[in-house]
Amino acid sequence: MSTDTALSPETTPAAPTAPAASGSAAPGPDAPRRPRMAGRAPARPAPAAAVHGVSAATAALLGLVGLGALLHEPVLIPPLAASAALVHCAPALPLAQPRSVVVGHLLGAAAGYAAGAAASGSAWAAALAAGVTLALTTLARTPHSPACATSVVIVLQAPAPGRFVPLLLGSTILLVLTAFAASRVRRAAPRYPAYWW
Repeated sequence: MSTDTALSPETTPAAPTAPAASGSAAPGPDAPRRPRMAGRAPARPAPAAAVHGVSAATAALLGLVGLGALLHEPVLIPPLAASAALVHCAPALPLAQPRSVVVGHLLGAAAGYAAGAAASGSAWAAALAAGVTLALTTLARTPHSPACATSVVIVLQAPAPGRFVPLLLGSTILLVLTAFAASRVRRAAPRYPAYWW
């Protein structure tokens, strides 16, 4: 089972049928037995799926580092590492879809530069930029939590927009394309993307 699939109805515990004498709810007779510490977290992915997702994400990030070395620019920023983890290890989530990755980071950049213009380098402005980014991505139907971090990076680091924005756009497109390619390499891998736009 991959990490991006929800619990199926067969694995969801049955609703309690009757309270026990101690006041706690007793599971129904058909409820599967689960260890007490298991919780509701998803099952671990199969080893092959985990190795595939982690190696593909790492290769994409190394590609960004290589591109940065060629351009003599820091291309790999923390939000892009989070985006790589989403697109390669949870490819069915709405947060991992191309629309959300590319547009989300661009909206984060816009909010970051706007807040940075008002209060460059201020942690208060960075927090505000992250909140504005969350609002913008929600309204635009492009949920992507790493985009909030992009806005914070822009406010606190103040990179030149003429250089940073094209690199950000290119990096997000590269992450999407590597996830698309990686999902076709392993036959059992979930297909990425679930939707383009």
